[in-house]
Amino acid sequence: MGTFGTGSCRSALAVVAAAVALAACSSIPTPSMPSLPSSSWFSSSRPEPATAADASAAVPEAKIECPSVSVRRGASTYTIYTNPADQSALNVRYQATVVDTARECHVVNRIVTMRVGVQGRVIVGPAGAPPQVEVPLRLAVVMEGIEPKPITTKLVRIPVTVPPGDMNVLFTHVEEQVSFPQPPGDQIDSYIVYVGFDALAVREPPVKKKPAPKPKPKPKPAT
Repeated sequence: MGTFGTGSCRSALAVVAAAVALAACSSIPTPSMPSLPSSSWFSSSRPEPATAADASAAVPEAKIECPSVSVRRGASTYTIYTNPADQSALNVRYQATVVDTARECHVVNRIVTMRVGVQGRVIVGPAGAPPQVEVPLRLAVVMEGIEPKPITTKLVRIPVTVPPGDMNVLFTHVEEQVSFPQPPGDQIDSYIVYVGFDALAVREPPVKKKPAPKPKPKPKPAT
């Protein structure tokens, strides 16, 4: 089971506030976020069995309550700094946020398959963002209770193009295959799909220092 990054909410809010203030000072308009109905996220038809034999063997779909989607606390923002050691507002390259979600699910042969849509926004910071950025998004299905039980998890890396001069870029990702066995009875009522940015998933491994070369043996004096 993967883990979500747990950066400080206060520092994230401070960075957002600073970015908004800086955008206001430079007279950069901030576009409003469109509200998308769930039906517009999933325009393609549901996947069907590949062959007639599969279709005849498939168990008819069951009626279930589709698990809700919630943004993981502490993982709603993802901030990249020019220098990670200096996490000041002026050192922000860009920040990604989750702004909307949608979901759709169906059951075939007692397997629940969900399509989870996530809409987000990339805000360019004072330090400037590269032409294309990548945001790490994790989706985790959890059975909530006294002791939450992880069911399945998936990490996706979403490329986002940042056009020159555009300070606010919207992006949308639809994850087609979030699947898990259908739980018995009404247990699915306690299932929740958490989404959020997983900063730990993209941390670069430490650079291994090359061992110092062994000193060459001194040549023996000629006799």
